[in-house]
Amino acid sequence: MKVCKFGGSSLADAKQLAKVIDIVLADPQRRIVVVSAPGKRNKADTKVTDLLIALAQAALDKKETKSQLAAVVARYASIAKDLDLGGEIVAEIERDIKARLATSKKDAGVFMDTLKAAGEDNSAKLAAVAFAKRGVKARYASPRDTGMVLEGESGNAYLAEESYRKLARAFADFEGLVIYPGFFGYRKDGSVATFPRGGSDITGSILAAAVRADVYENFTDVDNVYPVDPRIVPEVKEGIDTMTYREMRELAYAGFGVFNDEAVMPAVRARVPINVRNTNHPGEPGTMIVQSRRVIPGTVTGIAAADGFSNIIIDKYCMNREVGFTSRLLEILQQEGIAYEHIPSGIDSISVIIRSDRFTKTVENRVVARIKRELAPDSVLVVRDYAVLMVVGEGMAFSAGMLAKATAALAQHGINISMVNQGASEFSFMISIKSADRDRAVRALYEAYFGK
Repeated sequence: MKVCKFGGSSLADAKQLAKVIDIVLADPQRRIVVVSAPGKRNKADTKVTDLLIALAQAALDKKETKSQLAAVVARYASIAKDLDLGGEIVAEIERDIKARLATSKKDAGVFMDTLKAAGEDNSAKLAAVAFAKRGVKARYASPRDTGMVLEGESGNAYLAEESYRKLARAFADFEGLVIYPGFFGYRKDGSVATFPRGGSDITGSILAAAVRADVYENFTDVDNVYPVDPRIVPEVKEGIDTMTYREMRELAYAGFGVFNDEAVMPAVRARVPINVRNTNHPGEPGTMIVQSRRVIPGTVTGIAAADGFSNIIIDKYCMNREVGFTSRLLEILQQEGIAYEHIPSGIDSISVIIRSDRFTKTVENRVVARIKRELAPDSVLVVRDYAVLMVVGEGMAFSAGMLAKATAALAQHGINISMVNQGASEFSFMISIKSADRDRAVRALYEAYFGK
């Protein structure tokens, strides 16, 4: 059995949804179909999720919502009209969104998640009707009814461990096709919670793990995973045929937008292969992501880059002799709700790399004040606008000179390195640079490792 997920670009309009139906029906092993909210129809268009965020914000700000509501409903109505699905499904979608608008706004995060989830939820309902129109036995399945239980903060929720058992039981004896909305689930108190953006990938991986699928197919708008972002290096033409889970996880973490990095773990735990494929070119085999593969020593699989990082740099003489210094520092960050990404350190200094989106100026001032008061450092410096480069490849393990090649390439292009961090397994390393140098750095590394 296969679980297949289709991204927003695959569901942007009626023509794309028709392709999805053709792809699913071409293989009887495709039994569970996870859908995203309709994405952009063109570069100037707006994703349905973004329309819903604007609608929710207008409601929270007690502004007029009629026009925003109409814009959302119009996207679904256009698809329904072009596929001749009738008006009832559109009326049902409008009623659903209006009902969500009428829910409590006491917790702004929950309210926002409730509206955002309408994108995937109604996309699944619409897709189920479209499949039925083609004479297929297909049903919409609700995350609430099937046991998709989430925990954690709004917009950044995670799966409760009990969900795997509940989901497995819910799908034990199902018949026909199941159309399942991605991106969200429900807390134990009944409130809606969403995964981070791109969370439909996570939903698909969770379901594939729960039902022990033979393959998890992730359909998107590229033929396969490329070793570098084609928007930065347009000359890249050859994709990656096979890569490992941990290679994909590291690359997705640092900006490989083709797949959500948190979606790898459920598949890893259940050892379900992931196949990244293109909705627009379904005949292409795509990229397989597996537990292990044969490698060529001294080779790199991919290069990724992400900006939006900050660095807290702390200096204190004889820090290495002060027992518990790092744990007390991390306790401060934990109490402030800040997750760290990397912690490189020296004898008398330590750096903490964090994502900037949750590290506002107000939070920064509070954290710095606590560090000064509780840890008595010689100095504390916060530097923003960092980018993280990841160079990843199973073939790099125990191969001499891999990091040297990167540092030499960056030096040749006049790009200063702020920090280097290599994992113990030696299959990847991370380099921190200023965000302004990100694209130049990616091109330099691509030339160094993949240049002819």
